[in-house]
Amino acid sequence: MSSDHGFLTSLGLELAYFSGLAWLRGQRAGGVGVVMRFERVRPARAARFQPLRSHEITPEFLDRTIRALKRWKFDIVSMDEACQRAVRLASPRRFACLTFDGGYKDLITSAYPVLSRHDVPFTAYIPTAFPDGLGEAWWLALEAVIARETRISLVMDRREQRFDIANAPEKYQLYDFLVDWMRSLAPPDLSAAIRDLCTRYAVDLSALSRDASMDWSDLAKLAADPLVTIGSATVNYPVLSNLKDADALREITMGRAVAQAAFHREVRHFAYPFGDRGSWRRQHAAMAEEAGFASAASAIPGVVESEGRTNLHALPRIAWDGRRRSLRAMRVIVSGVTFAPVKRARATGA
Repeated sequence: MSSDHGFLTSLGLELAYFSGLAWLRGQRAGGVGVVMRFERVRPARAARFQPLRSHEITPEFLDRTIRALKRWKFDIVSMDEACQRAVRLASPRRFACLTFDGGYKDLITSAYPVLSRHDVPFTAYIPTAFPDGLGEAWWLALEAVIARETRISLVMDRREQRFDIANAPEKYQLYDFLVDWMRSLAPPDLSAAIRDLCTRYAVDLSALSRDASMDWSDLAKLAADPLVTIGSATVNYPVLSNLKDADALREITMGRAVAQAAFHREVRHFAYPFGDRGSWRRQHAAMAEEAGFASAASAIPGVVESEGRTNLHALPRIAWDGRRRSLRAMRVIVSGVTFAPVKRARATGA
């Protein structure tokens, strides 16, 4: 995202806060609560090229967020409680449900100490191939290649493409372009593309993916905490809309089966991989329900309504952009006010 657009978005949120729009929105259409979506929680880094910075927050900001939610009189609840409140009459107090996607190692190393200190419940959605060391975090490998190189080549649609990426803006542009392309590929083609790229530029995809992910011992520690809900996020974390229906159903059901076998308990909640528009379809919500999940969380923004008006198998969540540090902006967003993101322009191959 350009710095100009980021500034304008932040300015709009600040103005909404000071105008009282957040409180007006909360009174009229703020729903009964919000499900908040986070991914990585780790200390700030100084690197100039951080294409996934919007998906990260620091432990300090997580601490500030929890304190703010309590100060704003939100009840911080489990996913089970959030689902119950979604079908009941509205409560006088709104709720916030904290969820973490991706199964990243920093959930246990950086986020869990903060969450434990505040004694609040949260949900972790796990793609089960990753604790086994079999998942491919292709988006992290792509970041590693682009960060290190000044020129890369790869095969796209059977043609060799070359890109000059001597400066940070060119790197960001190419990263967005290749992420869009890779997300459009069927899983075997995506795996072949990222493996080829990693082989060309000496990035160890398996080691990178393992190091970034929790293992089963980490997950056992979380699962032993009664405040932690372990949810499923398929096996391999594919873009479900790129799969045939039978394959999508297999990913959904097998992810749950593996997690239940590992933790010896029912796994009731699911999150769509990536979760945004285009990554899953309406029939996948029916599959999640068929698989036995009580809820299926998306990354589509929105608030939770009462009395069954929110589809629990297309559960909206508020994703926080880690480049913003303003709690005033967060206060506006959790009230139900959203600002549509603007994507960077795509790169073109040379």
